[in-house]
Amino acid sequence: MRKRFGFTPLERKLRTLGGVKNVQRGWCLKPHLSPVRDKSLNGVSFLTGFTIVELLTVLVIIAILVGLLIPAMSMVRRIAKETAQKHQLTTIDMALMAFKNDYGDYPPSEWRPAPPPPEDYCGAQKLAEALLGWDLMGFHPDSAWRADGYDGLTPSGPWTYDPDKVRDNNIDGVPDTLEERRGPYLELATTNAFRLGNIPVNKPGLFDDIGPVLEPDTFVICDVFGVKKIPIGGKMVKAGTPILYYKANTSSKTMDPSVAWNDRIYSAYDNLPLIDLGKIGDGQPHWNNDYIANFYSEKGVLDPKVNIDWPYRPDSYILISAGADGLYGTSDDIRNF
Repeated sequence: MRKRFGFTPLERKLRTLGGVKNVQRGWCLKPHLSPVRDKSLNGVSFLTGFTIVELLTVLVIIAILVGLLIPAMSMVRRIAKETAQKHQLTTIDMALMAFKNDYGDYPPSEWRPAPPPPEDYCGAQKLAEALLGWDLMGFHPDSAWRADGYDGLTPSGPWTYDPDKVRDNNIDGVPDTLEERRGPYLELATTNAFRLGNIPVNKPGLFDDIGPVLEPDTFVICDVFGVKKIPIGGKMVKAGTPILYYKANTSSKTMDPSVAWNDRIYSAYDNLPLIDLGKIGDGQPHWNNDYIANFYSEKGVLDPKVNIDWPYRPDSYILISAGADGLYGTSDDIRNF
């Protein structure tokens, strides 16, 4: 029932709070809310809030969305890494083609004990020498593919890479070996080249102890999947797993298991000592601890589309990245075929 001035008691109360205009325009009150003076709007507003059930519902929805988002982000990162790795192998392919154009053939990959001093050199190390140089300062055309950088049977032989940089026959102050080099065929800053062995006194490397089978003070090209942090230039840099390199024996026309390794199109022997070192960091075995059998199978280099034992790329070479798990011979390996 209206009183004087045409307002009910509730409307007069709102009028005293300055909200009568809003009431006249059709505003209504909920009986469980208290009107509060809003000076900025010169009107009536109401204190509202969320119940505990509403808050829990929102939190559950957020948790579900986060649970869906994290795996998706992980997949995106994995795909990005795999794409970067394929790009690296493509870059190496182009560099090897340039090397072949200069020298008529791809670099060798066979592993065999070098003459004294007794240091060994495998396919992954020779790939790094061909594209970057034995000491990462360019490839020498007269290289004998030795782990010690010399050419002769003893250090008194011809000095191609001249490890001590003392040969300067033209007396111009620049070591002759540097003037004789070509390349490098890859950009050193982005190639992921690392020393194979960890040598005390400012020569960090991938493996702490590689024994006598491989020369530690040589380099390999690693993939993009960082598996170990190495101090370089005052900062920690993530190093990947060495990229395996196998050159095809184009004079061979078989992959028959009864034929000696070195007489097949591809030889598992080329990187055997590097495989035997195991995974960087923990030494976990590669190829399910059965390297030879897996290498000469469809898990390795054999093409399943051919009815006989026949490899991929029988006239050139094969590159293998261990993938994100750092193990060769698993499903995430990335190869150039």
